[in-house]
Amino acid sequence: MRKEGARGLGMRRLAAVIGYAPNSIYNAVGDLDTVIMRVNARTLERLHDALAAAVSGDASPQANAESLAQAYLGFVDADPQVWSLVFEHALAPDAAFPEWYAEALGRTIAIVDAALAPLIPQADERRQAVATLWAGLHGLASLSTSRKLAVLTPEPPGDLARLLVRRFLGGAAAT
Repeated sequence: MRKEGARGLGMRRLAAVIGYAPNSIYNAVGDLDTVIMRVNARTLERLHDALAAAVSGDASPQANAESLAQAYLGFVDADPQVWSLVFEHALAPDAAFPEWYAEALGRTIAIVDAALAPLIPQADERRQAVATLWAGLHGLASLSTSRKLAVLTPEPPGDLARLLVRRFLGGAAAT
C-alpha cells in the first residue's frame, strides 16, 4: 500500500508479503473488501490518536478546530497512500459497513464533534458542520497529495485549512 497505493493491493500479493496462502487470509479475515476495511479501521484509529493529541483543554474552541485541521493535513501528508484507501475504496452498493468500522469512524468523528460543541451547540447542525469541514479538508488534502493544489493556488494547504476553518466557523477576524 505505501509503495503503490490501492492499485498494489491484492490477496495474492498480500499473502506473499506476509508468508501465508491466500486461502488462509480468506478464512481468517474474509475477502479483500474486509481486509481493506480492517486496514481503513486501523488508519482511522491512528487518525483518532493524531487528532486527540491536537486538542488542548487550555485552547479556545476556534484554536482547537484549527489544530484539528492542521493535524488532519499532517496525518495525510505523513502516509498519503494508506490514507487514500479510506476514501478510494468503495463497498458494493448492497454491502453495509461493519459495526467495528462504524465504531472506528465514530470515535474519530467524536473528537471533532466535541471540539466544535462550544461553537455549534445544536447537535444536528454540528453533525453537518463536522461532515462539511471533513469534506473540505479532504479536498485540500487530496489536491495537496496529488500535487494539484499548486495549480489552483500558491498558498500551502495549512494556510488554506486555517482559512476554511475560520470562515466556516465565523471567526474570520480571529488570529
